[in-house]
Amino acid sequence: MSDDPPDCQVVAFMPRPRDFEKRLHRLADDSRNIKWSQHARDRMRERDISIRVALHVLRSGVVSGPIIPGKVSGEWKAKVVLTVKGRREVGVVAIAVRDSYIIVKTVEWEDVK
Repeated sequence: MSDDPPDCQVVAFMPRPRDFEKRLHRLADDSRNIKWSQHARDRMRERDISIRVALHVLRSGVVSGPIIPGKVSGEWKAKVVLTVKGRREVGVVAIAVRDSYIIVKTVEWEDVK
């Protein structure tokens, strides 16, 4: 008989959308907590979406679609959207890394024209 523990599988509990939004809003309140990927910077320039607008989405937007685990334990990824200037929706794909910072993967118009 072995003293080794039985095989265990760690299950990550997905945050609820509202809790994830609150986490992003809190982290985004301090711009130093946000890391912009080169892809996000390129897409914002290409799509004429300013950092100011993307920050507004991170600070006030709502989760749209699923929240999925990131590549590393403690990471959660989701798209956050917000209607800006009363007419167009902007989506920001963000990864919350623990309760430390946000990585912005991309920024896009939701209503492709």
